[in-house]
Amino acid sequence: MKPMQEIETLAIEIAAAARKSFCTLFENGERYYYCTLYTTGEGHAPSISAWSWEALGLESARQAEESDTPVSTIADLIKWSYANSPYCCFGDDHFDGVKQRFNARPSITDLEIDDWNVEFNLRLKAMELAMKMLDDKGIFALNQPRESVCVLVEIMPPDKINTEIALRLNRAESPAMQAWLAEAAE
Repeated sequence: MKPMQEIETLAIEIAAAARKSFCTLFENGERYYYCTLYTTGEGHAPSISAWSWEALGLESARQAEESDTPVSTIADLIKWSYANSPYCCFGDDHFDGVKQRFNARPSITDLEIDDWNVEFNLRLKAMELAMKMLDDKGIFALNQPRESVCVLVEIMPPDKINTEIALRLNRAESPAMQAWLAEAAE
């Protein structure tokens, strides 16, 4: 299979899993400002994470109460953190097939650097295409205007490519993207 076909095939499977996860999450009616599909620097199968304004308010109040740190300080610290979100790995069971597909691909840890880069970039491109597919279907505008949501594909720990992908997936002048660029971009 040619690389572009591999990317598209993988993207379709990732998009199907992510669509189920995000659509189930969005049934709560909260207003989301951050939706991400993230992976590790080793290129493991992705998971979703998201933040809504409602979840940020509740979580920052909870953490502030436990730490005697002001709510606004906590909110600023966790606002763009995939890992601190109560919705981190939401619907991960929908990704079982994606995990199997990733495990069937060449083991990234066994590859030489050039082949590693090719494989890692293929996985990242498939994730980006999957989020674009969902965006084109209007998934991220279900509970709020699309311009209010920063849609991302991220590598953890953060990498500068996260910003490059963010600029491809979002309008640079949108309020959500402007906030993310100012507060969280690498």
